Amino acid sequence: MKFEGTERYVATDDLRMAVDAAVALQRPLLIKGEPGTGKTMLAEEVAAGLGKQLIQWHIKSTTKAQQGLYEYDAVSRLRDSQLGDGKVEDISQYIKRGKLWEAFASEEQVVLLIDEVDKADIEFPNDLLVELDRMEFFVYETGETIKAKHRPIIIITSNNEKELPDAFLRRCFFHFINFPNKETMKEIIAVHYPKIKKSLVQEAMEVFFELREIPGLKKKPSTSELIDWLKLLMADDIPDEILKNRDQTKAIPPLYGALLKNEQDVQLLERLAFMHRREAR
Repeated sequence: MKFEGTERYVATDDLRMAVDAAVALQRPLLIKGEPGTGKTMLAEEVAAGLGKQLIQWHIKSTTKAQQGLYEYDAVSRLRDSQLGDGKVEDISQYIKRGKLWEAFASEEQVVLLIDEVDKADIEFPNDLLVELDRMEFFVYETGETIKAKHRPIIIITSNNEKELPDAFLRRCFFHFINFPNKETMKEIIAVHYPKIKKSLVQEAMEVFFELREIPGLKKKPSTSELIDWLKLLMADDIPDEILKNRDQTKAIPPLYGALLKNEQDVQLLERLAFMHRREAR
């Protein structure tokens, strides 16, 4: 079973090898990288490329590990018992399966995405160690043990918002998605916009990579933001000459709102433009 990438996703050789290694080792694949480099999309494309169902568990700051296994609705059961509902005798009626349970119970191997694991509490990864190791967990309310029918292919993403525990890291195969170089970026753009003018791509990429190299930017523009920017440039039919012959005393590119996401970065570019104007006098 080899992941070769898909028509919609440009995977580097290193990334393809990482996916194949995690599958061979039967360990979760931990993916890190800048926001917008395709970490979440990787799981979607691995599922598509291998012909498997994708189960997605998107983590929030309030998410608890137990929710991935199951949740017991004791309040509903109490209310039903007060109303004399006969189904209260069957406690399984009040247990809601989590995403891990769904993956374990599947009749075929699935791809399980645990997205942005670093958003949750620091103990969240440790609370899943046994379940990810043994591929089973115990349901205390019913006394049953849920075992995975097929070990899922697990992809875990992190934006490096907080450090992950060493015990959790030891159980993962790790890969960092480096920011694409210009050649890889051209391939990514071609996947999204196969008919785009090469001259527009060339000039837009020059502006984009120059922006990323400006020291002091709070948030560097990402791949997904370049894709959005190109879409706007094409929609507004902005000639690539405007980008090619751009005035350095006006450092902010057209439709910059697709690339810059906070006022500090806009102000930084405005100060640079002001400095260029002073130097040009």
